[in-house]
Amino acid sequence: MQIDTDILILGSGAAGLCAALHLAKTHRVAVLCKSALYEGSTRYAQGGIAAVLSMEDSVQAHVRDTMIAGCGVNDEAVVRFTVEQGPAAIEWLIDQGVPFTKEHTADGKIRYHLAREGGHSHRRIIHSDDATGESVVQTLMHKVQAQPNITIYEYHLGIDLIRDAQRCLGCYVYNQREKRVDVFASKAVLLATGGASRAYLYTTNPAVSSGDGIAMARRAGCQIRDMEFNQFHPTCLYHPQAGSFLLTEALRGEGAYLRLPDGTRFMAQFDERAELAPRDIVARAIDHEMKRLGLDCVYLDISHRPKTFIVEHFPNVYQRCLKYGFDMATEPVPVVPAAHYTCGGVVVDQCAQTSLPGLYAAGEVSCTGLHGANRMASNSLLECLVYAKAAAEAMVQHTARVEAPKVLTAWDESWVEDFDEAVLVSQNWDEIRRCMWSYVGIVRSNKRLQRAKARIELLKSEINEFYAHFRVTRDLIELRNLIVVADLIVDAAIARKESIGLHYNVDYPSEV
Repeated sequence: MQIDTDILILGSGAAGLCAALHLAKTHRVAVLCKSALYEGSTRYAQGGIAAVLSMEDSVQAHVRDTMIAGCGVNDEAVVRFTVEQGPAAIEWLIDQGVPFTKEHTADGKIRYHLAREGGHSHRRIIHSDDATGESVVQTLMHKVQAQPNITIYEYHLGIDLIRDAQRCLGCYVYNQREKRVDVFASKAVLLATGGASRAYLYTTNPAVSSGDGIAMARRAGCQIRDMEFNQFHPTCLYHPQAGSFLLTEALRGEGAYLRLPDGTRFMAQFDERAELAPRDIVARAIDHEMKRLGLDCVYLDISHRPKTFIVEHFPNVYQRCLKYGFDMATEPVPVVPAAHYTCGGVVVDQCAQTSLPGLYAAGEVSCTGLHGANRMASNSLLECLVYAKAAAEAMVQHTARVEAPKVLTAWDESWVEDFDEAVLVSQNWDEIRRCMWSYVGIVRSNKRLQRAKARIELLKSEINEFYAHFRVTRDLIELRNLIVVADLIVDAAIARKESIGLHYNVDYPSEV
């Protein structure tokens, strides 16, 4: 079955929904969601969105902070472009109805509350309590659902992009409800599929973050960059039933301390900014202390702040911790690092255009040059908003120049059979994630990376054989994508002969 549309968007997080709304007045837009519309990484973003919104702050300060956090590997022109677009992006969200948190000033006025997070020299994080991503997604989702030009396809998973010698023409898509493969034909395609942190055993990401867009772009011949820079969030709640619940960066921004089990603070030994150091430094320091002392976790402590302050500023985190038996207002909370954000991805220019004409990428799937060797807290949603708008503007121009694709080649599965060994898929999935966690994690070495490469090569061979002989399923598609991104991460880590930012190799030591 072929479905024709002007623009195809894969992904329904902030980048995908934002782009769809910018395009809906003039184009027919199809939005594909791997699961339900609301399920994606954006809704789990607690902290907020970084933007220059106060007189005390400046574009130059935000640029400088971002460059420092990214170890200078960032593209300064891209950083400045993104930061300069920040205030307008926030105004657009406010116009859409996002309920950002407000506060009363000393002179009785009301203004938006700005938080501070690690790596930032000023308070510039606008937020909706401690559930900013949820508020953004809910608001944009309702707007998208009300647009007649936008059609939402839930439980549709992209398999491979369709291209000819000149440009991208659409995508083969697995319809999970009908268990068939459809052809989506379009003048332009936007990848907004999120990152690849499910390649690791322990992650803050939802199950949908299996690197699908990065893998599809790679197979279509697009340039991929900076995959060695995998960010590990320093403070994921340590509890067997807590899953991947993270404790927002804003806690440390509001004065929370990191402590060892005996109550000793340790961050000052690693960085003069202590708990407000960028995430790569904090995660590595926690990893170092856990290994040095044989600990299962360290502790995040904000109990020295008034309970009313904690409950007011972090209502969702406070209630979630209570659910697992921890009262943040009276005691430290156990935390461990977990894979969080993919700083690399599909290379794009400032119009979000990939190296394949007609294919665009925005959000975590992309590599704009903003983050460099380490993403600074709350720059991710800013990037989503800025590059989704840039992509929409570029796609409007692109679609005016090209004709709609004609009838595309249908998916052929006449020579494959049903897959009856689901246990093999789950076993391979587990092996990839354990291998990546053990050998390509927060601290790496040449020996560990070579072991990872050898194991990934064997798994890649097995998985490609599965894919060649059996009818596709969601599990098999995701597994195929996961091995591609794992391989990209390992190759990029082996190629970088230095320790910088999120890539720390003990064989090329530098200061933590």
